[in-house]
Formats: sequence, structure tokens, C-alpha cells
Amino acid sequence: MVDKFVEYLKFEKKFSPHTLVSYQNDMNQFGEYLKKTYEIEKPEQASAMMIRSWMAGLMQQKMAAKSVIRKASTLRTFYKFLLRQGVITATPMAKITAPKTPSRLPVFVNKKEMEDLLTGIQFPDGFTGIRDRLVLELFYATGIRRTELITLKDSDVNLYNLTIKVLGKRNKERIIPVTPFFKKYAEAYKAEKKKIASDSPAFFINENGTPLYEQEVYRLVKKYLGMVTTLQKKSPHVLRHTFATHILDNGADINAVKELLGHSNLSSTQVYTHNTLEKLKRVHKQAHPRG
Repeated sequence: MVDKFVEYLKFEKKFSPHTLVSYQNDMNQFGEYLKKTYEIEKPEQASAMMIRSWMAGLMQQKMAAKSVIRKASTLRTFYKFLLRQGVITATPMAKITAPKTPSRLPVFVNKKEMEDLLTGIQFPDGFTGIRDRLVLELFYATGIRRTELITLKDSDVNLYNLTIKVLGKRNKERIIPVTPFFKKYAEAYKAEKKKIASDSPAFFINENGTPLYEQEVYRLVKKYLGMVTTLQKKSPHVLRHTFATHILDNGADINAVKELLGHSNLSSTQVYTHNTLEKLKRVHKQAHPRG
């Protein structure tokens, strides 16, 4: 049933290749544990006690709570699938409580550092410098994910209307506004791009004319963030956190931010309100007579 489960995730749930690999690995690890420990060949035969034993063993091996929680989520999805297929009549995960993980606030770049990044750095002349500048501008202007950026096509970028069309998780499309700054740099970039690969459907390409890939984007962002911030973590996702934190701090409606980020649940967006709350606390402390 594991193979059918993975097919279900791929074709019906539209999970990304990266997520599919994670689910497959989780199921393989659980299957190996069942064979070795209980001589059980099929995960659908596992009991709550066996699942709890596996998770406890992972914790004893010092696996991060976040990783154990993800594996528990994989099993929960698997047994729900079995319920729908009529293979089981009750899910053993009903009796399983995943370990707690401390909530961590998103890491973000402060406004001065972002201003230094976008206006203070001297980018290299020519195609590479113009492209790098545009990549950073787009991340900060929209908060899109790295995968969404590298899959962006020329036809998805509408400079007349100042919007881009993004294909997000579960193949959900959304339209996101961009800034006039983005339009300015995008026009310069497209002029340089024509000299390298005028027929490429991918919006972002490298010097060889092939589409940018994830590691290139990661290295690019890490390089330039390292010039303006001492944050330990420097990644495209930090710029996504930065976008959300800054526009919420400037008064954006949280439901609008949820749509811009492509979140399914408001709870995913609410984590970014931390900076606004901290700002309110500072104002309250400074202004209140008993602060």
C-alpha cells in the first residue's frame, strides 16, 4: 500500500518532488523498523504501541523534535489514506501524541539592512549583476518561495500591470503585485537576457542560458546578505520572512498577507505578527505612565 500511497500524494494531492521524497523516506524507515523489531512486513498492520515505540526510539537517538513531528505527520496522512481505501477501520495515530517543539520566531533582516542591500551595494556590471539585483528585489517585493522564483516564466511576468503569476504549493496559482522598482530592473534584465537566450521560456536564467536552479539562488542570496547582515541564517526563506514581517509592521492586513504568501491557514501567517507585537510593547512601555 505504500506505493499506492505515494501515487496518491503525487497525482491527487499534487505534492512536490521534494515532499514526495521525504514521505517515501519516512515510510521506508518505518517499514524497516517494523520488519527488524516486530517481523511485520506491512505498515498497515502496525499498532499504536509499535508507532509509539518507533517515535520514542527516534527521540532517544537525539533526532530533532521537528523531524519526529514530520514523520508522525507522514504516518497520520498514510493511515488516513488507508481509512479512505477501506484497508483499516481505525487509525492507530488517534492514540499518538507527537512531541512538542518550542516555537521559533522567524529570522528576518531589519529595514536598514534591506535598504543597504538594495541601494548601498555596488552590483557587478552586465548580465549577472543586473539579474542578481532583480532576484533580491523580487524576493523582498513579493515574499515568494525559492521554487516559485526559479519556475517563473516570461509569460508569468506582467510589467504593464505590475504583477506576477506564481505557481505555489499543490499547484495553486496566485497573482502578486510587484513594485515599480522591480519593473525598472526587470526591463534592464530582459534586455540583457535577450543577448544570451532570447527564446528561453524561463524568466531567470544563468550565464549559460539555462534556467537558474535552487542552489544557485541560495548561494546568490547568501552572498549578498552576508554583505549587509550578521545573521547566522542567510537564505531566500529569510527574505520571505523579511517581506512578511516588514509589511505587517507597516500596517498590512494579515489576511491579505496570507494570500500574498500563499498560505493555506492563517495560523501560518500569524507567526509574523511577532515584530508588530514587539513594536507595540516598546511604544506601550515608552508612553504609558506606569510603563
